[in-house]
Amino acid sequence: MNSRQRRGVILLLLSVLCAFGAFAGVISVISDVNSKVGPEVSAYRLKSDVAPYTSLNTGQFEKVSMPKRWLSDNAVTDISEINGKIAVTRLRQGSLLQSDMIVKRPALKSGEQEIAIMIDAATGVAGKITPGSTVNVFATFAGEGDGSAAQSKIIVSNAKVIDVGKLTALQPNEDDKNASATQAVPITFALSTLDAQRIAYAESFAAHVRLALVAPGSDTTVRPSERTYELTKDK
Repeated sequence: MNSRQRRGVILLLLSVLCAFGAFAGVISVISDVNSKVGPEVSAYRLKSDVAPYTSLNTGQFEKVSMPKRWLSDNAVTDISEINGKIAVTRLRQGSLLQSDMIVKRPALKSGEQEIAIMIDAATGVAGKITPGSTVNVFATFAGEGDGSAAQSKIIVSNAKVIDVGKLTALQPNEDDKNASATQAVPITFALSTLDAQRIAYAESFAAHVRLALVAPGSDTTVRPSERTYELTKDK
């Protein structure tokens, strides 16, 4: 083998070594990228804002793919997790859904039934009543015109709230020229049949219905003598 042939073989070997080096470099870069990015998983992003304490549905979210290592441990990767859940706080558009953003909607117990009434936002505990809250329901009744006094009654004590709807504008009665539009919130309770009847009666016939939020762990016993209040009997 002459010198020219030897140079050719050497150049060929160098070319092969360079090719292997370049290939190894590409493999190294890919391996490094994979180690930093990792496998992708599904996550769910909010299409629009969701108000607190409202029920969730799949139409409120869009599916996106993201590297698993970029997601927090409590990120929701299975949309079925929202079934029977409500938003625990206001959810912002574009946010990724996480398990600590949602809670299970309070369920009915045996013998209970759902009943919803509209509560004036000005006379209710605005913004403080949430699903799971316990409230006392007060109703005020005007005197019947025969000298009887107006009364305030605790219609239902320890009523369990299971849902809070959206603030709704109520138009005044057309017959009442001096009335103005008010805002009310639909509140859903889990009650016994008798308490549900009391709530329905109060909504239909009371001058006003108010809710009093009961502090967790407090003594909520209401004696019969404490259920009705008249100003004339106040000492």
